[in-house]
Amino acid sequence: MTTPSPDAVTTDARLARLFGLRDDTWLRHANPASVWIRFAVLPLIVLSIWSRRGIGRRSLLPLGASLVFTVVEPLLFPPPRSTRNWASRGVLGERIWADRNAVDLPEQFRSTAVPNTTYAFQFAGLAALARGLVVFDLRSVVGGLLLVQCAKAWFIDRMGLLFRTMAERDPRYASWEY
Repeated sequence: MTTPSPDAVTTDARLARLFGLRDDTWLRHANPASVWIRFAVLPLIVLSIWSRRGIGRRSLLPLGASLVFTVVEPLLFPPPRSTRNWASRGVLGERIWADRNAVDLPEQFRSTAVPNTTYAFQFAGLAALARGLVVFDLRSVVGGLLLVQCAKAWFIDRMGLLFRTMAERDPRYASWEY
């Protein structure tokens, strides 16, 4: 076992702080409705950008609204009635993952290979998506969007597995499941 280093803050933890994710907001973020709505936001952003050809600068209104919504969305939902679902467990696993340098993770979760692979697929999808939006290539847009969404779902799934494993080992994490 390696000894966690609480002084080493991960990029994920910095991003969580940037978005204001603290104990109470992590729980709001774990509301399944919040998770599924976040999956819907990227297609809305894409549609806003794609529509610039037809509606011009007015496409900035739905784009701006979507971007603002992305930031405030975790604050709009109450904590979930139950965290015994795929979406909530995934977010709670993300919370553990963000603090991985301060947590004694099981061996199978210490490697960053799977999360980094999901990030790489998300980045590749975003690149295809951006290209498609610039040149109005519907195949690139749809393919890129699907790749981003599938990679994000894969990441959430793995984080859910991390949460379940940690909840079996540590009563503190087990208390997050209700």
